[in-house]
Amino acid sequence: MGAGINGGVWPTMVTPYTSDNRIDYAGLEKLIEWYIARGVHGLFAVCQSSEMFYLSLEERVSLASFVKRTAAGRVPVIASGHISEAFEDQVEELNRIAQTGIDALVLITNRLASQEESDEVWIERMERLLQQLPEELTLGLYECPYPYKRLLSPKVIEWCADSGRFRFLKDTSCDIEDIRLKLEAAGGSGLQIFNANAATLLESLKLGVAGFSGVMANFHPELYVWLVENWKDRPEEAARLADLLSVCSLIERQLYPANAKYHLLLEGILTDVSCRNLNGQTLSATNRLEVEQLRRVFGEYSNRISTINL
Repeated sequence: MGAGINGGVWPTMVTPYTSDNRIDYAGLEKLIEWYIARGVHGLFAVCQSSEMFYLSLEERVSLASFVKRTAAGRVPVIASGHISEAFEDQVEELNRIAQTGIDALVLITNRLASQEESDEVWIERMERLLQQLPEELTLGLYECPYPYKRLLSPKVIEWCADSGRFRFLKDTSCDIEDIRLKLEAAGGSGLQIFNANAATLLESLKLGVAGFSGVMANFHPELYVWLVENWKDRPEEAARLADLLSVCSLIERQLYPANAKYHLLLEGILTDVSCRNLNGQTLSATNRLEVEQLRRVFGEYSNRISTINL
């Protein structure tokens, strides 16, 4: 496994629900097709955008299995679902999710140590965890912001790169200098760094990141695909698009992932915008208007890309 973990755009998938709060697999299938039709290079299932901390282990396993099965032969699928506190529970959930046949299993960086604990403690626990996972299993890393954000230091990045086990890192530092140091630490290894942040994306591509894996790929993945694939050959257009993507990504601070689900409802993909992690919070009329306005802006830009040889 892992041969298909290459650069590009990897959306952090949302989880649709039915009116009775079950996973909506019909909606999920339409969502997978929507991503693929817009040219994404891979799918990141069972992540924070998927509300993984609010899914049972059976739901996480089922979700990863369904996405992998549906996307098979078209794009690779990676998944996390690594949420437990106890080591033994982590071993169980990770092995269960690995058995779904996904192309890489993504470990959450804040599961290995508390905020107060050192890199040495993190590495020691990771070594122990790796002994409980199949040696042939391709792994990834995700600096998940919840319950706290543990950014990996260059020392840890170098250790992960030297291990030869890791092929994917979702960086959430939103800091170009931090990304530069990580890229240097990863060297020429197989560990690829994906940026989750729109504002720093273009500059990080110039430094050598492999691509984009962020929440905004749930709104307009085709524009991120264009940027990742064309920034070298069309630098002026890429700079204009990067400015637009950066400003519009401020909608992340709205009620996410409900706003992304509302966008997907307008796209005709989902039928419900409910979320387990929002505890009954709902989009206001103004929230919905903002999503509608954003959709029109990016619709015009997407039409331009599809009809004009930029």
